[in-house]
Amino acid sequence: MEKEDLKIVNRGLEDEMELSGYRLCRWKLVLVGLGGLCTGGFLFLLLYWMPEWCVKATCTRSAVRDADVALLQSTDEFKRWFRAKVRIMLAPGKDPYDNLASQTVSHRANDHAHNPSDSAPGKITRNPEDQHKRYFTLHSTKYFWNESIQNFEVLKGLEDLSMTCSSVHSKHSAGLNKNQQEYRRFFFGLNEIDVKVPSLFKLLIKEVLNPFYIFQLFSVILWCTDAYYYYAMAIVIMSVISIATSLYTIKKQYVMLHDMVAAHSTVRVTVCRGENETEEALSTDLVPGDVIVIPSNGIIMPCDAVLICGTCIVNESMLTGESVPVTKTDLPNPQQDIKGGDGDAIYSTEEHKRHTLFCGTNIIQTRYYTGEMVKAVVVRTGFSTAKGQLIRSILYPKPTDFKLYRDAYLFLLCLVAVASIVFVYSLEPVKEIIVKSLDIITITVPPALPAAMTAGIVYAQRRLRKVGIFSISPQRINICGQLNLVCFDKTGTLTEDGLDMWGIQRVEDGRFHHSEEKADDKSLVTTKFVSCMAACHSLTKIEGQLSGDPLDLKMFEATGWILVEATEEETAHHDRIELTYVKPPNQLLPPSVTSPEQDMELSELYELSASYMIGIVRQFSFSSALQRMSVVVRQIGERRMDAYLKGAPEVVASLCKKETVPDDFAEVLEDYTKQGFRVIALAHRRLESKLTFHKVQSINRDQIEKNMDFLGLIIMQNKLKTETPGVLEDLRRANIRTVMVTGDNMLTAISVARDCGMIQPQDRVIIADALPPKDGQAAKIDWHYADQPSKQLNKPTKLEVSEQYHFAMSGKSFAVIIEHFQDLLQKLVLHGTVFARMAPDQKTQLVETLESVDYFVGMCGDGANDCGALKRAHAGISLSELEASVASPFTSTTPNITCVPNLIREGRAALITSFCVFKFMALYSIIQCLSVALLYSIGSNLGDFQFLFIDIAIILVIVFTMSLNSAWKELVAQRPPSGLVSGPLLFSVLTQIIICLGFQIMAFLLIQKLDWYSKPDFYNCFVPHHMDDFTNSTKERIKNDVNTTVFFVSSFQYLIVAIVFSKGKPFRQPSYKNWPFVLSALILIGFLFFIMFFPVAEIDDFLEVCLFLIITHGGIDQFGTKCLTWLCCRQKKVPKARYMHLAQELSVDPDWPPKPKSTTEAKPAPHPDDYSYQIEAIS
Repeated sequence: MEKEDLKIVNRGLEDEMELSGYRLCRWKLVLVGLGGLCTGGFLFLLLYWMPEWCVKATCTRSAVRDADVALLQSTDEFKRWFRAKVRIMLAPGKDPYDNLASQTVSHRANDHAHNPSDSAPGKITRNPEDQHKRYFTLHSTKYFWNESIQNFEVLKGLEDLSMTCSSVHSKHSAGLNKNQQEYRRFFFGLNEIDVKVPSLFKLLIKEVLNPFYIFQLFSVILWCTDAYYYYAMAIVIMSVISIATSLYTIKKQYVMLHDMVAAHSTVRVTVCRGENETEEALSTDLVPGDVIVIPSNGIIMPCDAVLICGTCIVNESMLTGESVPVTKTDLPNPQQDIKGGDGDAIYSTEEHKRHTLFCGTNIIQTRYYTGEMVKAVVVRTGFSTAKGQLIRSILYPKPTDFKLYRDAYLFLLCLVAVASIVFVYSLEPVKEIIVKSLDIITITVPPALPAAMTAGIVYAQRRLRKVGIFSISPQRINICGQLNLVCFDKTGTLTEDGLDMWGIQRVEDGRFHHSEEKADDKSLVTTKFVSCMAACHSLTKIEGQLSGDPLDLKMFEATGWILVEATEEETAHHDRIELTYVKPPNQLLPPSVTSPEQDMELSELYELSASYMIGIVRQFSFSSALQRMSVVVRQIGERRMDAYLKGAPEVVASLCKKETVPDDFAEVLEDYTKQGFRVIALAHRRLESKLTFHKVQSINRDQIEKNMDFLGLIIMQNKLKTETPGVLEDLRRANIRTVMVTGDNMLTAISVARDCGMIQPQDRVIIADALPPKDGQAAKIDWHYADQPSKQLNKPTKLEVSEQYHFAMSGKSFAVIIEHFQDLLQKLVLHGTVFARMAPDQKTQLVETLESVDYFVGMCGDGANDCGALKRAHAGISLSELEASVASPFTSTTPNITCVPNLIREGRAALITSFCVFKFMALYSIIQCLSVALLYSIGSNLGDFQFLFIDIAIILVIVFTMSLNSAWKELVAQRPPSGLVSGPLLFSVLTQIIICLGFQIMAFLLIQKLDWYSKPDFYNCFVPHHMDDFTNSTKERIKNDVNTTVFFVSSFQYLIVAIVFSKGKPFRQPSYKNWPFVLSALILIGFLFFIMFFPVAEIDDFLEVCLFLIITHGGIDQFGTKCLTWLCCRQKKVPKARYMHLAQELSVDPDWPPKPKSTTEAKPAPHPDDYSYQIEAIS
């Protein structure tokens, strides 16, 4: 494939693909058709399974712009192929954002807007203005050809225009007319997340065309030609049951997903047409650019839209897993800013999510200017929305890449090769070669293998369900057995959700007061500090109950103040703006003096209470990127307004006047954070008198959040969950690394990591403080040791070899290191334990980086900001049961981290079960292959009912009971192997094969050496099936002494191999505790002994055996494995995983870890075209 012909679509995204164009070729199609007929349809099946072969076999290469068929290959590690048909759509314009004249649109759009793919030249009146738009659909996404970039691209919505916040207000706030809306629908289609539930017939065809079932069909036909009717019937019954179960499960998942999106698929909405005109419409008709009215009683959002007027209280649990309502404010309009147009940023749903209403989220309440409507501009529709992308990730998941499954296919091929070699010597009559060789393949690759391999996973999933862990991706349970690193969110995962007030420390005249325990003291009611605590939050009343962020709730409750939603009368006094008020209760105000004028004093007291009432005029919601929130308020009776700010102490201090921040601010903050407290800083600013209510509504937050007066600190305690230290200790003993990824302060996170045992008391913490390039200086990393290493001057600056160290860094440092220090990144994550102030996308980047050095990564979080990381990790465990957790492979109903060791233990048990079953099934195939090959050599074979007894009574019963061993009660340091192709495992299988072969040949030869044995001539039995004596001759060639001997020997071998391979400790409970397996094995062994020593004529006739005594054998698996392990360990082992290689290199690096108080600079390489960086350490 020539590189110049390749196009890249979705560049830089998770679903990036290479695209090449092809045109259908008639002569190739004819050849493929003839080939399909000649091969009985097998060629068609092969091309159905292999999209790349299908396209290349039926098409010729062409330019992408002229292609009839698009062939795509993912650029990730899976390199999957996709085929898509390129269609042509007739549209009145080439761009969805063109402003076409209404008359050129209306006559076409009315007929063809809903489904552009149905457009055809015959349906639309040809017009010189018609545009031929080429597009194809893949994974519910349309890719349109763009002439300007000469490539296919996805039309996402208004974000394609790279519009600024001011242009959202100026160009898109009026909405679209009917014709514009219908024209855009040509490109964007209906606004629906259409999860089609396939019919049972379609699912059946797709399932039956699975290679496994095709192989089974081939096997059944072959057995029928060889008169093995009963066994073929048994396999057909098993396949039907398997297909029915699979269809039921798949159908159920589709129905569940369909129901999940049905809630907002079609609702009635009010759409703005021009300045004052509105109309009712169905949500499915919405397109990007429409302006919708959000009703006051709420709605489930049918699209992604940006608020341009008013405020909404939203439950976003569908997206974030956080059930706490959040306040969404209208998008700032920088052009109306009093300083004019500063900070006019490009609108982005991610950057401006505090102003964006996402599809599927529930609008609980709206707030607005009296007489005006709450409006939002539709930004994205259908599968382009946030919920649409979530559904797409479920509908089209990435395949599970696990060494076990790759090795399984290689192993099966090896088995077929071995069987073929074994069989060659016994082929005497040429006419039997084809049937017998095909028969050997069906014996070597047992039809029950896939069902047997999944048995352990099914049982593990059932056990996990009992402890409250649910999975949407059962195949990942095996991968959980390989986890060697787990990332944890802090708040709500390692620590309790709620925060407790520990105290406050106020600042006056640039100095800290002594810390105070309570904020609801009467002496503090009139202070700006308490006013800030009472007013700076996003709380609201829903059905009379205070609701909002738990931190805001605790802070507000600590003041003892009351929140009052405004009435219409109160609103009328405040320039028609609906306000929320906070006020102190009467009992907190100064006490009245007892005097004869008691009544007057009481009335004055009420006036005093009213005068302390504070109205919240504008909220700037909390932003995790900015790490702060602020409010503009006005106290009753005051003409000027105030601004209050709260947030991360470092951020708040940087926005305050230097003279108001105490000199010992850093020391006091460090002291609190080292003790593990959560610290929030407060600030205040008196605003200019020229600021009116309406000006405040359009001002940029940067104009408010500056030149503040520092007010002090709120100290909150975030207690560890009681289970956390014990679980982390279990993981540490099992050699599973633990990492903390949090949005909290760095020192707080380090303190919590020490408290919970993630960092041991004697270990050192090295903080990597990375700074981006500035004023011509290169990016650099300042290294300093936590816990004031300067105090320990007696100690050497270089860490001792035996001393453990951990790296800690903030999200800002992590971003700089990713951009400028790629060489250092992998070294840092090798010992990185604390990652603080991390944004959601940075959590995902961290997981990807850890996986790039061959860690098997687990991620455990509460779902709030962890969705991306939960999806990206090998095993993501959400502690939230809300809808967002559908993206996470695992969900725990127990809100603590005890689910992590449970999942790893069950994963290890399931993985070992898979190994045991695979080894057993491999030996079963080889034993049966050897038996058949030996019998073929004398013209005999196993009987139909003998096959049936072995495969149904022995193999299926043993496989499904040997998989029942539950997980071992504790995690051990040893990890199970990840692949089948390993020395000990191969040695185990090969030695068992040799032992089985030896005993079968021994029995085969011994029986023929006995005096009374006479060798019959069975070859004359292979006669055409229509001859009369066929049934008798077949009986004679099966029911004989050799057949009976081989049957009994092989039957005992199956049972002995099952016992040998049924591994117990240290990953599973011992086999003797698995009573169904023990009982089944004993019953089968007893039955075999019984029919050997006490023959029953009916049973003997059924199984077609003679009376004969045979010799059994035993095999020892553990001894051979231990011998090989001992031999292998004598040589120095070279680690396979990259992180082990890195650890070896760093262990001999004299300059690692960096010394305290040193700096590492990134310098551009000497070649101008080379953008890599050289690392230079400066002490």
